[in-house]
Amino acid sequence: MMAPDLGFTLFDTAIGCCGIVWSARGIAGVQLPEKSKEATRSRVLRRYPAAQEMPPPADIQRVIDNIGALLRGEPVELGDVGLDSESVSLFNRRVYEVARSIRPGATLSYGEIAERLGDRTLAREVAQALSANPYPIIVPCHRVLAAGGKMGGFSGPGGVRTKLRLLSIEGASYGEPGLFDRLPWTAAERRRA
Repeated sequence: MMAPDLGFTLFDTAIGCCGIVWSARGIAGVQLPEKSKEATRSRVLRRYPAAQEMPPPADIQRVIDNIGALLRGEPVELGDVGLDSESVSLFNRRVYEVARSIRPGATLSYGEIAERLGDRTLAREVAQALSANPYPIIVPCHRVLAAGGKMGGFSGPGGVRTKLRLLSIEGASYGEPGLFDRLPWTAAERRRA
């Protein structure tokens, strides 16, 4: 029996049930949690209709374990995970390479990524490439912010709320503190103030 071109499996994480799709060339996609395990499975199969659900091989299980660790707040690097980028444009690949260099807990802006690509005016194109990212978490698009530390968008399930949660798990600081962010909120903080 011949192995399928694409395999996938679902796995539980601290943020919910994720999915991962792989080929012989590497990871073809990652699915962030939907409302339920079945919804996550359905989304994977809509994006990758030829994928067959199966137990992951050992190398894919290591990627799953590392994603799980990262989502528990452990400082795991995923930069060495092989990607199946056959259907990804050259420009998007370049954007994803820069995004993968951002360490957990750190952020860059769309403009800073564009600058690293050699043309700061490409910030909008960088944002579009990241919105098409088939490998969230492995290509950490959640670590990329708009100018001035603003959140920008997030095309994954849950939108900006998910982006904020991922950044919070990693201990990233972002944005300028607002007026009310500087006030003591707990009783102990108010007594010390």
